[in-house]
Amino acid sequence: GDARVRGQTGVLSERRGSYPFIDFRLLNNTTLSGEIGTKKKVKRLLSFQRYFHASRLLRGIIPQASLYLLDEDYLGQARYMLSKVGMWDFDIFLFDRLTNGNSLVTLLCHLFNVHGLIHHFQLDMVTLHRFLVMVQEDYHSQNPYHNAVHAADVTQAMHCYLREPKLANFLTPSDIMLGLLAAAAHDVDHPGVNQPFLIKTKHHLASLYQNVSVLENHHWRSTIGMLRESRLLAHLPKEMTQDIEQQLGSLILATDINRQNEFLIRLKSHLDNQDLRLEDAQDRHFMLQIALKCADICNPCRLWDLSKQWSERVCEGFYRQGDLEQKFELEISPLCNQQKDTIPSIQIGFMTYIVEPLFERWAQFTGNTPLSENMLNHLRRNKAKWRSLLHKQHSSSRSNDHSGQVTGSQEQTLNEEETP
Repeated sequence: GDARVRGQTGVLSERRGSYPFIDFRLLNNTTLSGEIGTKKKVKRLLSFQRYFHASRLLRGIIPQASLYLLDEDYLGQARYMLSKVGMWDFDIFLFDRLTNGNSLVTLLCHLFNVHGLIHHFQLDMVTLHRFLVMVQEDYHSQNPYHNAVHAADVTQAMHCYLREPKLANFLTPSDIMLGLLAAAAHDVDHPGVNQPFLIKTKHHLASLYQNVSVLENHHWRSTIGMLRESRLLAHLPKEMTQDIEQQLGSLILATDINRQNEFLIRLKSHLDNQDLRLEDAQDRHFMLQIALKCADICNPCRLWDLSKQWSERVCEGFYRQGDLEQKFELEISPLCNQQKDTIPSIQIGFMTYIVEPLFERWAQFTGNTPLSENMLNHLRRNKAKWRSLLHKQHSSSRSNDHSGQVTGSQEQTLNEEETP
């Protein structure tokens, strides 16, 4: 009963904006850092901003960004890219430029149509679009990594995984819709800092969710708030919408990196015992959780040019948190010290201890399909490139104390970090 009350409280707080929130976007933006003192308050209602966007949309007011019409050439190129949306070399950065920063909305509308979800669930296209705009606008474009482009990238990867024969042969329309919605909203309203930061600054979200999966709970509850406010699923039976909300929570909460070993151990057990029964809804849901976890951290398995961009972006996010901690005289978190934690060393550790174990098991589950083999090959090549870059850094600066090897303490640090 208590947990249920806390959950309802979470939804209400995300929807009504009833708690103050440090505006990390202002604090992280170096161009605005000098103006912080002139602001009346450093704290503001972050969730109120989402509520404001959503309310405008529901009153039929079109967001400013949508007024910029795309050139026909760009629309043509975007349309062509969507015809290749199931390819692993899909360039989400290019697609975002071609859609004028609307990659998440455009991608989801297309995938909902491709998978027949609009027809199956009798969704209203205008309401779907409004809901997706809410989700896209609730991401912070100022975040170098945890933004709407990352959400679109994860969603495109999820689409690829949902097409893997081992999974696709058993998926229901509900499974597919849940997988795509969870991917699109899994980091919504991410403040650009990790859970340990929220806990040590005694942030209201950490208190609300009792220091457990703080960000993931916030992403989930924000998503439910938007679903209810948009009334996207209001025409469906109440039992069905309640089930969708709970399953969305279970999927999004699975992206908490602190639970990595829990999921790996369970997956290994299933694979070793060969007891996965995908006819069973519970087993299908577990594999959807694994698929979302893979999609969330698949950057090292992309082509080098794409993977490198994501690596630089996630580390920029770490460094911004470190700068913020230094500004407020807090201890700098692991991986967040730009002077000590280099991008190659961070990426090598992340690949070794987080990504490789998960994707090796995923390949085992899929039966080593071409996509799984392709991802593992990219992962190994990218790791070799980072090792080469690390070696060059050592050669150019012998005074640097980094060894290039990830120690046990660094492994623990990586496991404690919010999912990059």
